Amino acid sequence: MTNTDFSERLSSLRREIATAGFDGFLVPMTDDYQSEYVPPCAQRVAFLSGFTGSAATLIVLKDKAAFFTDGRYTLQAAQQVSKDLFTIFDSAEKSPLLWLEENACKGAKIAYDPWLHSTESVDRLKKSLAKGDSVVVPVARNLVDIIWEDRPALPVAPVVPYDLAYAGKSAEVKRQEISDALKAKNYAAAVITDPSSVAWLLNVRGGDVANTPLPLSRAIIKDDGAVQWFVDQRKVTESLPPYLGADVEVLPPEDFSASLNQLAQAGKPVLVDPANAPSWIVDYLRAANGKIEFGEDPCELPRAIKNSVELDGIRAAHRRDGAAVIRFLAWLDQHWEKDRLTELDAERKLATFRSANNHYRGSSFDTISAAGEHGAIVHYRATAESNAPLISGQLYLLDSGGQYLDGTTDITRTIALGAPLVEMRENYTRVLKGHIALALIRFPEGTTGADLDVLARQYLWAVGRDYGHGTGHGVGCYLGVHEGPQSISKRNKTPLKSGMVVSNEPGFYKAGHYGIRIENLQTVVDILGLADSERKVLGFETLTLVPFDRSLIDVAMLTEAEVKWINAYHLRVWQVLRSMIDEATMPWLEAATQPFDK
Repeated sequence: MTNTDFSERLSSLRREIATAGFDGFLVPMTDDYQSEYVPPCAQRVAFLSGFTGSAATLIVLKDKAAFFTDGRYTLQAAQQVSKDLFTIFDSAEKSPLLWLEENACKGAKIAYDPWLHSTESVDRLKKSLAKGDSVVVPVARNLVDIIWEDRPALPVAPVVPYDLAYAGKSAEVKRQEISDALKAKNYAAAVITDPSSVAWLLNVRGGDVANTPLPLSRAIIKDDGAVQWFVDQRKVTESLPPYLGADVEVLPPEDFSASLNQLAQAGKPVLVDPANAPSWIVDYLRAANGKIEFGEDPCELPRAIKNSVELDGIRAAHRRDGAAVIRFLAWLDQHWEKDRLTELDAERKLATFRSANNHYRGSSFDTISAAGEHGAIVHYRATAESNAPLISGQLYLLDSGGQYLDGTTDITRTIALGAPLVEMRENYTRVLKGHIALALIRFPEGTTGADLDVLARQYLWAVGRDYGHGTGHGVGCYLGVHEGPQSISKRNKTPLKSGMVVSNEPGFYKAGHYGIRIENLQTVVDILGLADSERKVLGFETLTLVPFDRSLIDVAMLTEAEVKWINAYHLRVWQVLRSMIDEATMPWLEAATQPFDK
């Protein structure tokens, strides 16, 4: 695509905006289910701008257009999005709301698709625009879709049961637990709009979204445990209804409004999550005089707290994944220079090692295979056009993960190609010290991710450095690699609970030169045996099992406790995985896990 193509699309959209009597239109990076990763038919931001990241918002006015993304994607946006068509902003420095306040004309009418914006986000829009006597107006059909002549069809991948041997808890038990919670608050029902919550609740998986085994669908769960499941009938196989049971009614998406109407007419409160539910749903219930209670998705927290079967499966998945990554790293060490490998060569080879396992079902996100300056682009994706060679003197950042039937993995390792610079070793070791601090921390029950985030940043902050992303995100069990409500970040206020899985991934990025990130997944565990403890104490168990690059570690910068942690971690990697790798890889693993002296 050329800038001319995107210019023509932008002009066509502006004509639709004007024809409909509006002054602007909002284009978020999401779909009708408020998903982070969206199917091709919902990639409207990419259609208008060429941006291929997973977080962005466009605002198109009559005479100007703005593009917003977060710190993970600012460098990528600068490369992919035309500055002649869009003014590009880091949303942390200039929010879409503030920009609209400053740029919408007085009394403006700004259109939005009510399926693509949550109730909370629309309420913020209304409040913000009211300052300039402007309003936001929902449209019956997305204006981008009107001009998108070859828009891809809706995905219809088959839905399959998720075996109890992996789920650890039956759908019947889950439904009963959720319905009991609804009854306790006198709610008649809850509208479940997050496809991950629906998949977890019903113990099903699908393939509508790349890298995430989800069927795109929504549901209503009643206070008696009965569920109405709204899913494209083309996805439903013959064996699915008997598996779901008589208390789960499978309905086409077209029946959703009629069911909402029935809930409204019943007169009892209906639970809706304002942060996730499309504003269309709340608008419809209000128009039908329904009683709405706003609250968190009742499946979100139970889904995040993994049961013992899920945790055992996740540990097994990490063992298999660790063995695959170690085989790859040993291969890379032998071949990157003599075979003149590129980013895509390495990415493809890693996929072959992972796919050798019978439980493997694909990547958990698009692999970040980034050499040299590409490593400074936090969510870089190698393409045929950008594909760079692996060159001596560079750092190579590899962030990847797998979807296994029993767990979802996500790991980042930064590798020195040849002898690293002193500066690289110093920055790597500061990142590693932050990683270790978070891995080692013990904390009282009630502690949030915001409370812990500083631990991973402190050694970078000490010398005036930082990174522009959160330190850790929640991870699902054969579901989304990004899962809430928990995270390790400056703003997350969800208390961490035993059984949650989060990533630990501090980093440092020197634009135009290199990037460093070290990521393991870890689960929250109870710390037992503290005789004088006055409160319940929690900590982390590291799940990922892959050595760190020894050549990048400056041992002189480490404390004795930090060296002890690294040595214990490497010993564990050796002891757990040596029986799972081939003889050719054994010498590499033995060398990579040798203890440091301090």
